[in-house]
Amino acid sequence: MLERVRYEGAYPTRERADEAVHLVLAGLGRRLTGDERVDLAACLPLEAARVLTAQIPDTQSLTGWAFVKDLATRTGASLATTRWDTGSVFAAVNAHAGPDLITRILGQLPTGYALLFGRAELHPAA
Repeated sequence: MLERVRYEGAYPTRERADEAVHLVLAGLGRRLTGDERVDLAACLPLEAARVLTAQIPDTQSLTGWAFVKDLATRTGASLATTRWDTGSVFAAVNAHAGPDLITRILGQLPTGYALLFGRAELHPAA
């Protein structure tokens, strides 16, 4: 997974890619609950699964953009850098989890996460 994140994000070092993986998976671990959390952990490499599952799910709901802002605040990084990190890690998560599980995960999360996973954010017509 780390090499895929490094490639997707064009990170200059493995250490920088590893920082992004830990940041984003910890954040996702604070958002996911239930079967989706368990199933995602089962799809990820062991170290990535540990980062995800070490987090206690937060009861506060965050939109996709609020998720990025929360991660940026935690690290002091810019919003642009954090958005890049998120997209790079979620691309790798997408590859490990597959489309069906990602669809289930997106069904659990508030709006804005589909774009972070590289999908269109579709809303039903009013």
